[in-house]
Amino acid sequence: MLKLSVIVPFYNVQQYAPDTLRSLRANAREDFEFILVDDCSTDGTPDILARAERELPGAVLVRHEQNGGLATARNTGIDAARGEYLTFLDGDDWLAPGYYARLVAQIEELGCDFLRVDHVQCTARARSVHRVPLGRRGVVLRPRDAILPTHRSTSVDYPYAWAGIYHRRLLDRGLLHFRDGLRTAEDRPWIWKLHREAESFAVSGLLGVFYRRGVASSLTQIGDVRQLDFIRAFDQVVEETAADPDAATLLPKAVRTYCAIISHHLGSIERFEPPVARKLKSMSAAALRRMPQDVLDQALDSMDAERATRLRRLRRRPAQGAEVAA
Repeated sequence: MLKLSVIVPFYNVQQYAPDTLRSLRANAREDFEFILVDDCSTDGTPDILARAERELPGAVLVRHEQNGGLATARNTGIDAARGEYLTFLDGDDWLAPGYYARLVAQIEELGCDFLRVDHVQCTARARSVHRVPLGRRGVVLRPRDAILPTHRSTSVDYPYAWAGIYHRRLLDRGLLHFRDGLRTAEDRPWIWKLHREAESFAVSGLLGVFYRRGVASSLTQIGDVRQLDFIRAFDQVVEETAADPDAATLLPKAVRTYCAIISHHLGSIERFEPPVARKLKSMSAAALRRMPQDVLDQALDSMDAERATRLRRLRRRPAQGAEVAA
């Protein structure tokens, strides 16, 4: 068995793909494979990947006949993976040389189901280190113990799939696939499921992933209807957490986070096209009504006045005909 499978979706990133691929070459090892998933790119990305298939050691190129989005592209890579460990990288990000060898060495030493790591965020020329919001490093912990407290940022609020490495036994248990078709927030139900159902994890201060933020083609920069998939993502988080044996303890965290994300999008609603902005309001109002109302009351009481007022006003919005998540 190969030691590591790296799953890298690409979609219309011809400007950045060469940097990504060069960094993979600087991480190549004979027991590593790089699964390059072309999600039906329409620019020069397919030609760049065809060249990489020939020149990058360990490259495996998979092409989608139609664009499926990041979650679906990652699932394609997961299904093709042969490694004992799996990790992810986005097609516009890059790595420090030799990073994957160090990452594998750390998780092997710890022997846990998954390992989470810090990363470097790159916005234009600015660089900043972003850390997993957990103080204990290099110690094997129980994942569900890191979900709480409700009112602080915790490991489930650091959802980046590429900021870590995952043992194949998680795949065998059905914990590594993403929800097909999610166009944004695909990491949220995924990280919650990992923390609820995996048996062990650890956190490392190892730096080596460089996350390129502010890319014009990124969905986080585009105010179109695909952004509203966060509602489907968080509906899943709430639904699955409500079915957990510890629902009474964990659900307040899920609901409060959902509320914070809704408030965030409403606070920057001007970046959405007008029809999408209207849909955001109606779908968010419906989402609030779907939440357990006693838990929602507690969440709103715990938030600052500006966000709580915004959400309470939205909650009172009259229900409209077909208020369902897209």
